[in-house]
Amino acid sequence: MKIKYYFYILFALTLQSCNDDFLDRLPQDQLSTTGSLATVNELRLYMNQFYEQLPGHPGTTGGAGVAYDDARTDNMIFTSVNSRLNGQLTISNAAALTEYNQIRGLNFFLLNAGNAKGNQADINQYLGEAYFFRAWFYFSMVQKYGDVSWVNSLLSSEDESTFLARDSRLVVVDSILTDLDRASNLLSVQTNNNKMRIHRDVAWAMASRVALYEGTWQKYHKAKATGFASKEVTDEKIKTYLTSARDAAKKVMDGNRWQIYSTGNPLEDYKDMFINRDLRGNKEVLLFRRYNPAENIGHGTSKYLSTGGGDIGVTLSLVDDYLTLEGKPFVGAQREQAQKTYAQELMPTLRDPRLFQTVAIPGQPLRPGGVVQAYPPINQSGFNRNTTGYPMYKYIEYDNQPATSDDGMSAAPVIYFRYAEVLLNYAEAIAELGENTALAAAAITPIRARVGMPAMDFDKEFNNAADYPFQDLPKAIQAVRRERRVELVAEGTRLADIMRWAAADKLLVGKRPLGALFVGSDMQAQNTATGFYNDALLYFDVAPPGKSINLYLTGQAADQKRYIDPYKQVMPNGFGFKVNRDYLLPIQQRMLELTNGKWTQNPNW
Repeated sequence: MKIKYYFYILFALTLQSCNDDFLDRLPQDQLSTTGSLATVNELRLYMNQFYEQLPGHPGTTGGAGVAYDDARTDNMIFTSVNSRLNGQLTISNAAALTEYNQIRGLNFFLLNAGNAKGNQADINQYLGEAYFFRAWFYFSMVQKYGDVSWVNSLLSSEDESTFLARDSRLVVVDSILTDLDRASNLLSVQTNNNKMRIHRDVAWAMASRVALYEGTWQKYHKAKATGFASKEVTDEKIKTYLTSARDAAKKVMDGNRWQIYSTGNPLEDYKDMFINRDLRGNKEVLLFRRYNPAENIGHGTSKYLSTGGGDIGVTLSLVDDYLTLEGKPFVGAQREQAQKTYAQELMPTLRDPRLFQTVAIPGQPLRPGGVVQAYPPINQSGFNRNTTGYPMYKYIEYDNQPATSDDGMSAAPVIYFRYAEVLLNYAEAIAELGENTALAAAAITPIRARVGMPAMDFDKEFNNAADYPFQDLPKAIQAVRRERRVELVAEGTRLADIMRWAAADKLLVGKRPLGALFVGSDMQAQNTATGFYNDALLYFDVAPPGKSINLYLTGQAADQKRYIDPYKQVMPNGFGFKVNRDYLLPIQQRMLELTNGKWTQNPNW
């Protein structure tokens, strides 16, 4: 492995001012690389800061976070259009590669932690955590930027080799997987998540995630000739990644330490896992973040979603992807009839019970003192507004209590790794390798069984409709992709899936995300009777001057069926995602300049 140092990269990308003494200063917001690291306790305290860098839920005013991450995909939308999906990013949007700040601190730790005194197993644990986190931050950069410089040691800043070119993403991903292998050999084996620290099965789960990502990225970008597959990649290399993903997931499965969470209640168990304040002891959850509002450690997710609004909404595309209770695609006359009565299509008597545990139906609880609404608040504004007519229910309330009405008091946890994803990774790797697909179906069975769904039947659930985006895929791959979408919704995985499948052409380009049926369902019919909808507040397609509450619908006024169409005015031609550019983000211009041109810009920026 090449030994590299990236001090000048850090210099180029940090937002600190360029004072003469910058190289000698220790910025207050960056990791310390001073201290003795002489004891096991010092190792633990040092590594704690990296746990804080793992993503959280949206804060007290919404915005970025795990629960809302799918709003930059085809699963959910905000009122405002996502700039990346719409092809509107520019070079000025290029962000600093702050991951290198973390990597610098980890390289310092790995260089010095071996000198600590104490129990060797404890020292190994923290060394394993360091290798894991270095892999985590590098994987974050590969997903965003593709080729980056692999740095695994500290050298003198006087060395000219510090002006580095970008390494092929294949080199970087191989190095990430090597780090995760090292981590797995050092980390402790845990049979539960009570310590809330990384353990061996987390490293293997991460390895399956990384290898599956890269294997499918290279496979599909190469097949579609997008220009984003590595020029030197071979089919054999792609197979190696997919095999590694399968094998890493299988190691977790064969350990028999984890299982799908179920109490035998198919109508509650899936939802409950995401609203329980404390997931310690949950046998499905390998690693999670716990919130405690009593100690001022909370977020705003439940508060804003519990209005039925949150300025967010689940899309029709996602709702349609849930199978019927019999395990068949939700299409044709059955779909037409169900949509005539609002929320009938969401009911667990008709559809996969995960749907109504993800999208709110009339009568589900809101905040303390709130009114349980029969219809979502599409005639509101700001965070009280629902954008599609499908309110998200996942993460609302916790411990069977109504959601808080106060900022920063939501306590729904963030789950980083759970056994369901491991099973899905294994099943997808099997399907992509073209191996015995019965093994893929068997892996999915416990996930389906939790909610009372039948075992996977590739023939029965294959969707061959001409407008279904994956109707041209092999049946097993289509089925696993759909299962992944509905099981992991709002857990921060969907954007990565779209990118690695090179699927923006199918899922985004020229498409507008739609919401529930309005004209042709009782949502409109109940308008006057309930008073909830007011024609004076719902300006169809064109709002009167000075008014901001609109209801945009598909089609024309005389049409018998019209779906909520939030982006009809602002994005009439659908998402403008540029398939020759937007799969990767731009590099800051000063990065290109300060590395003397050794870093080159990503394609077509």
